[in-house]
Parts: sequence; structure tokens; C-alpha cells
Amino acid sequence: MNSRRSFLQKMGLAWMAPAAWNSLEFPGLSMPLNQQSWEQIRLQFPLEKDRIYLNNGTFGPSPFPVLKAVQDSFEKTNRTGNYGNPGSGREKIAEFFGVKPTEISLTHNTTEGINIMAQGLPLQAGDEVIVTTHEHAGNAIPWLNRIHLDGIVLRVFEPKQTQEENFETIKNLISSRTKAIAIPHVTCTTGTVFPVREISEFAREKGIWTAIDGAHGAGTFDLNLKDLGCDFYAGCFHKWMLGPNGTGFLFVREELLDTLQAFYVGAKSEKSWVLNEKEAHFGGYTDSAHRYDYGTQSTPMHEGVVAAVDFHQEIGKARTEARIRELNDYLYQSLSQLDTLEILTPEQRESRISVVTFRIPNTDYRDIAKALGQNKIRIRGVHEAGLNAIRVSTHIYNSESELDLLIQELKRLS
Repeated sequence: MNSRRSFLQKMGLAWMAPAAWNSLEFPGLSMPLNQQSWEQIRLQFPLEKDRIYLNNGTFGPSPFPVLKAVQDSFEKTNRTGNYGNPGSGREKIAEFFGVKPTEISLTHNTTEGINIMAQGLPLQAGDEVIVTTHEHAGNAIPWLNRIHLDGIVLRVFEPKQTQEENFETIKNLISSRTKAIAIPHVTCTTGTVFPVREISEFAREKGIWTAIDGAHGAGTFDLNLKDLGCDFYAGCFHKWMLGPNGTGFLFVREELLDTLQAFYVGAKSEKSWVLNEKEAHFGGYTDSAHRYDYGTQSTPMHEGVVAAVDFHQEIGKARTEARIRELNDYLYQSLSQLDTLEILTPEQRESRISVVTFRIPNTDYRDIAKALGQNKIRIRGVHEAGLNAIRVSTHIYNSESELDLLIQELKRLS
């Protein structure tokens, strides 16, 4: 075993974790974790200690339990040749998000789920879909593609500063041709949180589908998709869920399985099939969202997803959301003290959760990003919607002291 590990290390194929993962024994959910607890959690991530990582909205580093699960599974599948097709992950994912396993499709990323929604809805020329000016390419291009293919119409609006304003704006855009509302749960630009529950309830009364880009929703909120009430929700595990790259999910409300057309299918998508010289027969789609995912998937990656879900459950979804909001409040208030900055993220607490975006007037965001990077502070520049801004996205492994260092650097730069 030692010689095998040594060989893998020389080949750059093995990582070295610190002490083995031990179950964290935390107090009850009603009691917040103290600073020492969050520092203990930080030690479960292989993040460089001399670098401040503030770009979780692009990629969430996986903790050691997730990395170990992936590596162990890779070694096992390559040792035994038994790769299988992952199934247990679907049940655990569904339980985590408060829905049925039959309502969960296993995808590779949020964009794949959005494409399934955008292409699968029965839309015709002239049908309208409501979107925002602050879409990520992954939610913009699939709907723009429906314009190209089928002549649908996009009704586009600029996100406002409060949930009430955004809700009213959406209601005012609805016409007799509106078929779907396809907005992000949290915008990738300014981190604006939309009131999806209220929007979904209103849309259902009007016979309008809600197709939500959940890239920044899963792993931030104490999320229950059944309670949220939307029809479709596409998310990923490589951001806030802290899981492996190349893993995602799509929630499809059970009643709409036969409405959302599956176009790419394969093994396990179907109830039955026959193909021989005398007969060619398709027995229909399976009675679950499994119809949208098919073929060989990566067992190691899905073992990593299960480990990521377990990691979140161990800490507690409510605790995670509370900590994310705590850091977001701290950052927002700290940035508010700098009169050289323009904060673009809404001040209303209900309209933000994990992101604060700002800009320095008359300064190119790339210059700011480069200067911060030279001081080992990783952020994301925001070019979408012509914002010319800097996005800071914080997760449970971050600390107030790291944010203080960011503020210190911004004072120097501005």
C-alpha cells in the first residue's frame, strides 16, 4: 500500500489530506456556531493559507471528505472494473432538496439542465418568455437559441433593488402570450435574490411555467424545492454545494414530466424498447426525471456528490445559510464605509445572500482584479450587462479577517 501511494504521489495522482475526517459534533440548530467551529471547518478544505479565495460563485473548492470519496471511488472502479451507473445519489439529492427522487435528473452542470428546460418546453413562434438583462450565458443562450430555432419572444427586464419591485416588474411584463418565466434564483452579476416562491405561486395561477436558473441557490439557501414552488430548477454541485466538477441536477415537478419533452435519451430513459429485424418499438419514457439523463455517468463524481451532501447535512443547511448571510452582511457593511466605491448589490437583506458586487468609478474592473490577484486575493470581474464591476462571493470557509484584508487592499487601490 505504501509503495502504491508513493507511486501515485510521484505521478501527481494523489493528494494528501490532513487528519482523517471526523464527524463534527455541533450543538443544536438553534445555537449558532462560534468562530472556532468555523475555523475547524476551514481546515477541512485544501485551500492555500496565504491566499484569500473569494470566488465561490464560479467554483467552490471541495472539502477533503469529497476529494477522498472521489479518489476512493476512482481507485475502486479502476481496480475492480465495476463502474456501474450511480443511483443512490439521486435519493440523497432529492431528500436534501425536499422533493421526490423521481423528480431529480442527474446532469453535468446548470447549463445542461437549463437546455433541457429551454428545449423541452412546448413553445411556438410568438410565445413569450420573461428573462433578465443579468443572465449568465448558461441561461441566456439556451433561450436565445429558441428564438433562432422557433421564433419565440423574450421579454427582458433590468433587475431592480428590492424583491417587491422585481415581483411587480415581472407581473407587469406578463401578457396573454407569456408561457414561461426563466429567471435566476440569484443573479450571477450582483447577487440579486428574486422572490421565487411568490413569483411561482403567481405564475401557476396564470398557467405560466417557472424555469429557474439555480446555479447560486443550491448550497446557499436552506433550500426546499417543494416549498419554493417552481416548476423546474436547474443547479450544480461544483459551486456552493462544494462538490466535484461536472456534476449537476435538474428538478422537474412530477406533474410536468410529460410536458417537458426529452430529446436526448438512452439507457434508463425508457420503459421498454424492442429493435430487431421484425419489430422496432419504443415503449415510452420512464415515469421519472431519469428520462432526461442517460448512458454511462461517472460513479466517482457522484460518490463525491453524496459526500458533499453529507458534508452540508453534517453542518446543517440552516447553519450554512446563516453563516453565508453573516459574512455577506459583514462585507456589505464594510464596503459601505468606502465612499470611493459604488455598490451594485441590493441593500435590502432579503434581496442578497452570498454575493456583493461593486465598482470603482472610472476604473476598469480588470485593473482591479489584476491588482487584487497580485496580492493573492481571488475575485471575479463582472462584464455581463456592461457592469464593469468586481464580484465577491463568500462561503463558509471564509472569515471576517479575510474580508478585512480585502477592504484594506481596496482602500489602497481607490
